[in-house]
Amino acid sequence: MADPYLTNTLATYGKPLTPQDAETLSVEAADRVAKVLALRENSAATPLHALPGLAGELGLRSLHLKDEGLRLGLGSFKALGGAYALMILVQEEASRRLGRAVQIGELLSDEVRAVAQSMTFACATDGNHGRSVAQGAQLMGAKAVIFVHAGVSEGRVAAIARFGAEMVRVAGNYDDSVAEAARVSVERGWTVLSDTSWPGYETIPGLVAQGYTALVREILAELDEPPTHVFLQAGVGGFAAAVAGHLAIVLGDRRPHVTVVDPARAACLYESARQGRPLKVEETQPTIMAMLECYEPSPVAFRILERVADGFMTVDEDVAVTVMRRLADPLPGDPAIVAGESGGAGLAGLLTVLRDPVLAGRLGIGRDARVLVVNTEGATDPALYEKIVGRSPQAIGRALP
Repeated sequence: MADPYLTNTLATYGKPLTPQDAETLSVEAADRVAKVLALRENSAATPLHALPGLAGELGLRSLHLKDEGLRLGLGSFKALGGAYALMILVQEEASRRLGRAVQIGELLSDEVRAVAQSMTFACATDGNHGRSVAQGAQLMGAKAVIFVHAGVSEGRVAAIARFGAEMVRVAGNYDDSVAEAARVSVERGWTVLSDTSWPGYETIPGLVAQGYTALVREILAELDEPPTHVFLQAGVGGFAAAVAGHLAIVLGDRRPHVTVVDPARAACLYESARQGRPLKVEETQPTIMAMLECYEPSPVAFRILERVADGFMTVDEDVAVTVMRRLADPLPGDPAIVAGESGGAGLAGLLTVLRDPVLAGRLGIGRDARVLVVNTEGATDPALYEKIVGRSPQAIGRALP
């Protein structure tokens, strides 16, 4: 892959979101997310860190990092999606069964939880989405069955299982586990709660993505000025699509330049943008960015990103490791931040761009740039984190999720 950066030249670039996607990521939808989020424990906004030391070194006006490693006690932004979608699905089912509109404030009532107890939710996960679904099921009194592929560590499996979920190990990769979760769910009448979409299955992944709008709202509430540039890591693309799409809706012409960042070893969105259609890429070597190791994008996510992403790029393994270590050992004036292997991929994208002054200039990243990145996960596999960084997350000052 000669050029790690691909400017969006697709025919749909700059076009409005489809009505369905615009509704999913609307201000009104974000209002609902906020109301549901308020029902959960540890629901305070996560930190938005200014990194003046690193910004100065990189020649930027400002650099902010949203730290989702502290989200809802689960260690990842995905805490916002799976549990939220599950709670909305329970609300909808309770409204059908009770013959009236169940309000968000009633979600934790005995009447609604009695409905939830008869429901089983299944999903595939690399670790973080499954943890969110399992926690949501436990909160509502529903059952969760979580499918994990061969590459998911035992530490991540244990972190999900502690919420009472049934765990199913599947041979193969993430895409194989998605297919198996869907197959078994159809056989047994379970609700598939996936964060990726496929033809005929869009509504529930849309709800998952809708949950992520909460972090965008928190960011904009704290910044004096919106960012000029945002780097968003992508697996199947749901997170990047939700953030970029909501920013476009809220900010309009003031929206930032958005770059979508893939691991070079699992570059499904980059290749899809290059080919102009959602494309499954060949599996090669595993990437250290395990939460982003997806070989086929979500069609809904791609539909959004082809309109609102300004560029797509890939990052190499070594840059992801560099980011983890640099955030753990910050420059003077910057806080120490625990970023998991996938958490710092957006920042890895920024560092990769800045290695090429011509590319940085083309993107307008210089002394006037106000850059935003998101640490999408903390040390969700503490043993692996310590092996890479050389210190435990506790030593850096972070309790385990």
